[in-house]
Amino acid sequence: MRRRKTGWVWTAWMMAVILFLGAGTDSTGSPFVPANQTVKEKSEKPEVSKKQEPDLGLHAQSAVLMDGKTGRVLYGKEENLQRPMASTTKIMTCILALENGNLNDLVKVSENAASQPKVHMGMKEGESYYLEDLLYALMLESYNDAAVAIAEHIGTTTEGFANMMNEKAKSLGCKQTCFITPNGLDAEEEETGKTKIHSTTAEDLARIMAYCVQESPEKENFLKITRTRNYSFSDAKKTRQIACVNHNAFLDMDKELLSGKTGFTGGAGYCYVAAEETGGRLFTIALLGCGWPPDKTWKWADAGKLLEYGKDNFFYRDVYQTAKLPQIPVKDGIPQSSNLAETAEVSLFSEGKEEFQVLLKEGEEVEMTFRLPQTLSAPVEEGMQVGEILYTLNGQIIRKDPVRTAHSVRKITPFWCFLWVLGQYIL
Repeated sequence: MRRRKTGWVWTAWMMAVILFLGAGTDSTGSPFVPANQTVKEKSEKPEVSKKQEPDLGLHAQSAVLMDGKTGRVLYGKEENLQRPMASTTKIMTCILALENGNLNDLVKVSENAASQPKVHMGMKEGESYYLEDLLYALMLESYNDAAVAIAEHIGTTTEGFANMMNEKAKSLGCKQTCFITPNGLDAEEEETGKTKIHSTTAEDLARIMAYCVQESPEKENFLKITRTRNYSFSDAKKTRQIACVNHNAFLDMDKELLSGKTGFTGGAGYCYVAAEETGGRLFTIALLGCGWPPDKTWKWADAGKLLEYGKDNFFYRDVYQTAKLPQIPVKDGIPQSSNLAETAEVSLFSEGKEEFQVLLKEGEEVEMTFRLPQTLSAPVEEGMQVGEILYTLNGQIIRKDPVRTAHSVRKITPFWCFLWVLGQYIL
């Protein structure tokens, strides 16, 4: 009896080894496809050719209309060309002061702040003002001395504050913005043999405005300040009285406007950045180089054209699609039926909200594609991410949903084959 049992075990081991050695290829004997290959779901809809952007007849050298909620450019004119931006700079100065200071802070005026050119409120060295009051002076009257006093209070020096401005811009995804001054006066400096110019792009400027009115923890204060028509205050000792008037005339031209900031220097020309919310849509616009004196009203005309184009042409559509995900073969995996004649497979599921509202104009279509491996290698754990579902619009990815495994798949081992042989042929 011992010899017979030993013979069975020997036979089972031999069969297990043969089965294990043959488990490394698929049923067709073909090599496995690399795991980074993309499997694309074909759309049943015909491809729509991209339409040419209409000529809005803008005066600005650079302009942009942006979906403020996603950062997608809806209309652009040289929107990625760096240009000086004048006092539109002050939206960054304001939001940094709100986020890093206290409205009740006392700000002491330095000689540097007091020496700033017009437009200024005539500060004197040694005076003190509350930060909240200076922010109104900054955004309503665009006072250059107020900007420097705020910058020195928050960043110790204007150079330190400029570093904060540039770091913030980078964190918001602004790739072509260079802040040198807190007030936007034309400026340049040398750094490692290169000349840096105080500048940004229309796209970056619109992105900063979108952050200020929508994402910043201080957005309510930012909106309150920039929407105020008139404001009066005094210095801390109450020896001077300052009255401010908001120069953003577009607030009274467009009742849906959320916020805006004007700017002008000889190098930048007239500039304007603004945000508007209408019907659940958030639009931000930016205009750079929008004429020089006497063309002061061109920026209002351009702003109106951009916002009307957005309101008339872009509407939300739910573009979510139910994904029909394939089962993925698993190399060296144990089939669920434990039948070695079958190929082990794993089921998949997508992880993402079953709604996706996108601001689209007529003719624009969102395409869904899969980024999945054609095979996996055992062992496979339940819930592990193995790919993505991508939504693309005009060639740009606008959403990614993780794809995960619905169950685990164990790996074939010699011992498992031995037990399988015992169960099938011996016991």
